[in-house]
Amino acid sequence: MVETKMNVVLLAHTQLSEKFYDSFDIYGHSYEGNKLDNTGATDGQAVALSAIRTCYSPGNPSEIVVKEGVKYFGARATDGKEGTEADRLFRQIVASKHTSTLEHISFTFAIESVSRALLAQLTRHRVGFSFSVQSQRYVRFGSDDRSGGFDYAVPETIKNSAKTVELELNANTKHKYTAEEYFELFMQEIQSVYDKLRELGVPAEDARAVLPNAAATNLVMTANLRALLDFYAKRREGRGAQGEICSLAEELRKQVVAVEPWVDQFFEGA
Repeated sequence: MVETKMNVVLLAHTQLSEKFYDSFDIYGHSYEGNKLDNTGATDGQAVALSAIRTCYSPGNPSEIVVKEGVKYFGARATDGKEGTEADRLFRQIVASKHTSTLEHISFTFAIESVSRALLAQLTRHRVGFSFSVQSQRYVRFGSDDRSGGFDYAVPETIKNSAKTVELELNANTKHKYTAEEYFELFMQEIQSVYDKLRELGVPAEDARAVLPNAAATNLVMTANLRALLDFYAKRREGRGAQGEICSLAEELRKQVVAVEPWVDQFFEGA
């Protein structure tokens, strides 16, 4: 049982299929790897272009990147802003709220060591999100179990509190605790109660009733780009969200932008 820190890892994201890449040769193009014909376009951009132009083009979706890729990815933006014509198109689509076309781009994350309080907030975002969460019913959190007890997240406000509380340890002894020390003392007490309930034969699925909102959990989450932009707009710092979920919002943004840099401007404007 220890204090733990959030960790976010991008497990997977939208990639073009090999069959789709192979189809480019039909039109005399050679597109290899994860870059489109040396344009610097990402697979996510290729999917976004296919979805957007399908709505306005008489052509087949499978042919849009091949037939229109050079036009959009190979030319500078005509709106006077940075990037290519594809970037201009993406900006136009976001500005017009036609963001259903961004739902075809998805990301899967391993989200580790976050509090159950954060989980409750996170799963309120249901449209465009899928969750697989570590079970407190099937995973045992006793001190002698493989888990070594439940880990917990400490809110920054508790860590940063300068106030102390004085407790009477016995008739002659008192001790002052900081907010963080007092918090950790209570976590240890909860662990003791959980362990004792298990010793008394209470199954893990019922003993978990004493575990706190601070108890850490792990999950795998998949979300499409539109849903992530909406999540960030609501949960980023300065919008009144709790500190832990603000940190998660920034970490998700960082992971997404690392593989699809073109979307950073839409997080900025969220």
